[in-house]
Amino acid sequence: MRQRNAARLLVINPSSQVLLFRFQHLGDALNGRDYWATPGGGVEEGESFEAAAIRELLEETGLQVNNVGTCVAERNFTMMLPSGETVLSVEHYFVVRADGEQLSRDGWTADEALVMTEHKWWSVAELKETSETVWPERLIEMLGNA
Repeated sequence: MRQRNAARLLVINPSSQVLLFRFQHLGDALNGRDYWATPGGGVEEGESFEAAAIRELLEETGLQVNNVGTCVAERNFTMMLPSGETVLSVEHYFVVRADGEQLSRDGWTADEALVMTEHKWWSVAELKETSETVWPERLIEMLGNA
C-alpha cells in the first residue's frame, strides 16, 4: 500500500473558531460521502510537510503565511481516495491564526470545486453538539493544544 503524506491546517479566526470545508462526493469512489474536514492536502515530491501546509493554505483559502510553525498533531490511518486507491495516509497538522474570515477559491482545482461545497467557522461548542461527520475525529483535542 502506498503512503500518502498530507499537511492539514487548523485555521483559527479571531473568535477562536476553526475553519472546516464540507466535502460532498458524487460520481467518484467516495460517492455519497458527506463530511466536514480541515483544509489541506497531499505533500508533493521533494516538498516538506511545512511547505505543503503553506502551499495548501494559499490554494484552498487564499491566506498567505511564511511559516506554519511546528506540527501540533499527527494522524496515521488507511483511507480510500476519490480515485478508488487505498493508501496509508500520514497527516501532519499545523495551526494558523487568521486575521479575518475572508477566503478565496481562486486556487481551487476542478476536483476541489466539485466536492468542496461550502465552508464554515466552527466553535468548540458547535463541534461538541454536531451530529455531522467531522474529520479528524480528535479535532477538539487538537484545538486544545493549539
